[in-house]
This record gives sequence, C-alpha cells and structure tokens, in this order.
Amino acid sequence: MPFGIDALVMYLAARDGRLFWMYPLLATAGSLAGAALMFWIGGKAGDAGLHRFVDAARLEQFRSRVRTGGALALAIPAVLPPPFPLTPFVLTCGALRVNRWLFFPAFALMRLLRFSAGAALARIYGRGILRVFESDAFQLAIVVLIGAAIAGTIVSAVLIWHGMQARPAPAA
Repeated sequence: MPFGIDALVMYLAARDGRLFWMYPLLATAGSLAGAALMFWIGGKAGDAGLHRFVDAARLEQFRSRVRTGGALALAIPAVLPPPFPLTPFVLTCGALRVNRWLFFPAFALMRLLRFSAGAALARIYGRGILRVFESDAFQLAIVVLIGAAIAGTIVSAVLIWHGMQARPAPAA
C-alpha cells in the first residue's frame, strides 16, 4: 500500500522516541527483502517476459533509464514517493541483469534515507502526527484503503489465475 510503511515508521517513531532510529532500519530491511524477491522474479522472467508484468510504454521508459542512467538512476526511484511505480522498476532491473552488487547497496541506502527522514520528522512533530493518525477520519481512511488493497489483490489473483488457465499446453 502506498505510504503504508512510511506511515507505520512515522507512527512508531512518534510513539516511542527512544527507539525512533530503529524503525527506519527495520523498514529498510523489509523493503530490501521485497526488492530482492521482485529482482529475482524479473531475472526469471527475463527481458522478453517483462511484458506480462509491466505495460509496454512504461517498460521502454524503465529500460532506457536503467541502461543509460548508471547508479544514480538505480538509486533515485528507491527514495521517490508514490505514485512512482517502484515494483516495475525493480522487476526491470532484474530482467536486464543489472549488477546486484551495485543495485542493492544503492537501493538500501536510498530507502534508509527515505525512512529515516520520516522517522526524524515524527520525532520532532510527534504529538501532532499522533493526533492525525489516531483521528477517526484517518482510521476510516485506512480501513477503506485496506479494503481496496484486499479487493485489488483478489481481482489481480483471479485475473492471473484465468490468464494461466487460458495458456495453451506446451506441444509434446
């Protein structure tokens, strides 16, 4: 869910000022694990298989950015907030066989910077952030977003399942 981890890091950092430095580390580790999975899936799909995961226009834009941008092009998306589509970018990096020893340290550093900035702001403005997060309107919005995420996951799973069923069987 967009901003979900950011909001959680900020909420936890605002609630517990003594441990505010730990939450960005944990969020970065989780984000790195998710990116590793997406990178691996992209590597398995290969450049030819990416069209199943990423639409053609966006795919070509990512290919160009990954091939020509160097380490900076790999690091910047990790710090950008939604709606930047990070998952397709990581899939593309895996499919294009980007050097993982360059990709993952840059990715981790930028995610750590992003989550640390949120935790630092929460440490400074803790009471105000807690008031917002604990308000009825905010909690209702979270429930609606969780419902939408669950519905979207179910719809995606059904579409993927039907797509797998529609594939012709391999010739013997």
